[in-house]
Amino acid sequence: MSPQITAIGLLTLSNVFMTFAWYGHLKFKAAPLYVVILASWGIAFFEYVLQVPANRVGHRVFSAAELKTIQEVITLSVFAIFSVTYLGEALRWNHIAGFALIAAGAFLVFQK
Repeated sequence: MSPQITAIGLLTLSNVFMTFAWYGHLKFKAAPLYVVILASWGIAFFEYVLQVPANRVGHRVFSAAELKTIQEVITLSVFAIFSVTYLGEALRWNHIAGFALIAAGAFLVFQK
């Protein structure tokens, strides 16, 4: 498998874990804070297990700025899906417009 596809796949999986670690606890407002912090740390471990190799593999073919940009676009995509499906929150026009502006910035990063 190409390093580009491998890096993007690992970044996507790591962002799924990251999103659950950072925002998954919002459905469990009654849980004590120390419990959700410990659970988040446990979930974040798997994010790092995927993120570090993604950056190692990806840096063979992408610059660090390109890797970070890819990661941010993936983060927004994963978060948008998570927000709607898991948290039940609607995406409004201003969210979509803001994400589109970030995507335009990402496009610029990849221009030679």
